[in-house]
Amino acid sequence: MQLIEAQRQLLLGDGLLTVNHVLWPDAAGAPEAIELQRIWSSRPAEYPVAGRKRKTLTPWTRQLLLDSEIFIGEGQAALQQVFDDHRLILSMGLQSVLNVPLVRADGRCFATFNVLGTVAQWSVLDKLRIELLAALARPFVARHVEG
Repeated sequence: MQLIEAQRQLLLGDGLLTVNHVLWPDAAGAPEAIELQRIWSSRPAEYPVAGRKRKTLTPWTRQLLLDSEIFIGEGQAALQQVFDDHRLILSMGLQSVLNVPLVRADGRCFATFNVLGTVAQWSVLDKLRIELLAALARPFVARHVEG
């Protein structure tokens, strides 16, 4: 992950990279809430490893965690709408996020690869770079959470 973070910095500049393990509830059916546990952070002082977040069902959780689709949030309003910790995010000079679901063969999201940047809007090339970095991180993350 250190190598992936070094490449993220080289390609995208200042920002934040975290990886969260999705802790699915045992109950069958659509969960009322999903817990995330941070397993990696490029800025552990602000976002420590092992930190947990409980997420209720929102358009963000449905898109990213249930439907395993990338979430792109650009600008302060988007961050404020989606994240409870938006004040901390904004205080770090971060203005955009791209959350990439890391998905098992069965299509279920087992982790999220989260990149926040200082740009208000991601370029097409930046989005592709983040997706590539997430793909490169996937085997490490899968071994870590499964093993």
